[in-house]
Amino acid sequence: SPSGHNTQPWGIRIIAPYTWIITSDEQRWLPAVDPEQRETLLSIGAFIENLAVAAKYYGYELSLTILAKTSKDKDIAQVTLKKTNNPDPDPLLMERIKRRRVVRKGCMAMEVGEKDVAYITNKDYARMHYFPPHSRQGRYLREGTIEATRQQTYRSSAQEELANWIRWSDDDALRFRDGLTPEGMEINGFAGWYVRNFYNREDVLTKEFREATVRNVVQQVSTHGGWLIITSDASAVGDLLETGRLFERMFLRSREKRIAVHPMTQMLEEPQWQNTIASELGLPGRVQFILRIGYLETYPDPVTLRRPVIRFVRL
Repeated sequence: SPSGHNTQPWGIRIIAPYTWIITSDEQRWLPAVDPEQRETLLSIGAFIENLAVAAKYYGYELSLTILAKTSKDKDIAQVTLKKTNNPDPDPLLMERIKRRRVVRKGCMAMEVGEKDVAYITNKDYARMHYFPPHSRQGRYLREGTIEATRQQTYRSSAQEELANWIRWSDDDALRFRDGLTPEGMEINGFAGWYVRNFYNREDVLTKEFREATVRNVVQQVSTHGGWLIITSDASAVGDLLETGRLFERMFLRSREKRIAVHPMTQMLEEPQWQNTIASELGLPGRVQFILRIGYLETYPDPVTLRRPVIRFVRL
């Protein structure tokens, strides 16, 4: 399941064979860029959606009861699984989860077609809104993302937090099984070999690294197929979990259309834009996701690390 900096902030506490508590791991929060744990709950919502898809595949129905009253509560929801007589052993269900990945580079400069937008959003136009790259809204998002990235990159707390979650070396990647790796950030070839062997946490805090980050974002937002914005009516715990589930349902359908999905959350994390994005875009509700999307000639396989189940499940 996707999460900011690939922190994987979820846990499961088993209280009975088919009854679990989904928890939020405070050690995996990102207080510098997500002080209210908004993004944490969205990520846990995506995690819940994957559980529901997997349950359906194995012949179970998932029942969810929200426990958390605030975004900073540790116990988020109770999940109960009930065996059904109508399993759905469609291998596509699990393949969608296994092959989902964020793609940052390689988007074609071609607007995403109306039929493909309808397919990946399942025509939920009340909560998911597409804007072409050269529309007024598209230009606003491009310019805002660049400026928000510049501000965030030079905000020390945010940059130090990022540095803590990059696993430069292969040894750290295998030890932690989370965070951002060179492969996940699409630093490949000789550059990938170099940073794996010679980069460390302190390099992320240098002026050169910050400037390179801004340049990469400028390049990314210059070529793509449009923006997909996901909104919610409110930002209570239930709203955020449901919006995370909605996001994951869209994400799991995108690969079939060779559409890359790249969350670009910078504007939602910097005060200058947080409360004005919806009105600037002419949208009701609250913006919860800003996604850069675009067609790919070939869709790469997943490379992002995942913790084994034993690390986040306990009795």
